[in-house]
Amino acid sequence: MPDVIAIIPARYESSRFPGKPLALIHGKPMFWHVMHRASLCPQVQSVVLATDDERILNAAQELAMPALMTSPYHASGTDRVLEAARKLQAGPDSVILNVQGDEPALNPEMLSELILPFRDPATQVTTLGYPISAEEALRPDRVKIVRAASGLALYFSRAPVPYGRDDQPNFLGHIGIYGLRMRVLEKFNALGESPLERLEKLEQLRLLEAGVPVHVVTTRHKSHGVDRPEDLETVIALM
Repeated sequence: MPDVIAIIPARYESSRFPGKPLALIHGKPMFWHVMHRASLCPQVQSVVLATDDERILNAAQELAMPALMTSPYHASGTDRVLEAARKLQAGPDSVILNVQGDEPALNPEMLSELILPFRDPATQVTTLGYPISAEEALRPDRVKIVRAASGLALYFSRAPVPYGRDDQPNFLGHIGIYGLRMRVLEKFNALGESPLERLEKLEQLRLLEAGVPVHVVTTRHKSHGVDRPEDLETVIALM
């Protein structure tokens, strides 16, 4: 297995929940829970927080959690992860996990599922999918995956795909956690925004349009992200 580094992007500004990484859950800031749970994955060698704000950096230092300051001008969390990976001098074949900073109930097994396909040197990118209902599939904020029999992603969409003309399809929801080899992370940044990415507002489409295969691992675990302040109560009860 190559070296595996989990990087958690933590931006302070958020239109729906400013200061979200610092929201307290059972006495600890949200980012602490994400980092702690990521560190429980046995295949991960190191876990690092990548932030754009001194308040988050100071809170991480007070809790003795590894953290890096990154630019406040990144267009996406993936760009922030790349800056952190460069500062950590990750090798071209290292696996970089892009773990969302608003997943305090993250199950470490999900990261193991992301990592294990990298035993094959041909694997470049991995992500997770899980079965969702037809009702959930109608929601534009619930991203859907169309997956080939090989396990490779054919498409990601906010639309309810695949369309069932005669039969009810089985829908696969996307969990936005990724594993990428460092060289692919560099390529992602160099490519720039693609037409389909711009249309759907889904950055993973940049890779598909460039012909980079994305391996989709189906998981029994669900995502319990915190998008708004009201989501905190649900996650606190779950944890």
